[in-house]
Amino acid sequence: MEQVNIPIFVESRYRVNRKRIKQAVSKVLMKHEIKGPVEVSVAIVGDRKMRALSKKYKGEDKTRNVLSFSLSEGESAHLDNEVLRLGDIVLSYPQVIKEASEEEMLVDDKIDELIEHGMLHLLGINHE
Repeated sequence: MEQVNIPIFVESRYRVNRKRIKQAVSKVLMKHEIKGPVEVSVAIVGDRKMRALSKKYKGEDKTRNVLSFSLSEGESAHLDNEVLRLGDIVLSYPQVIKEASEEEMLVDDKIDELIEHGMLHLLGINHE
């Protein structure tokens, strides 16, 4: 995939496979035939941060596994240099760990699943 920029922010105590996160994002873009240049940011945070975001943006005082913030909300968010900024995906690492163990999945597989879920929201494809 050409020209996909995926800045990843990870709170220092969490260990994630950045390359795999980038592959998960790229896979969804390719599947939906989104051509670069594209930018999607991914953040891996703790429950306290996720709860704060959930409260601020969703009005819900609870943590959650994934939040996605579309920069466009339906409009296409092109910057001057024609980079398509899709938005941000935020994962709660403690929730990922908890769900992965409940579902007997590998943590990396659970992260892939949630990245894909977040990406579909950013592309405007919501729950069936």
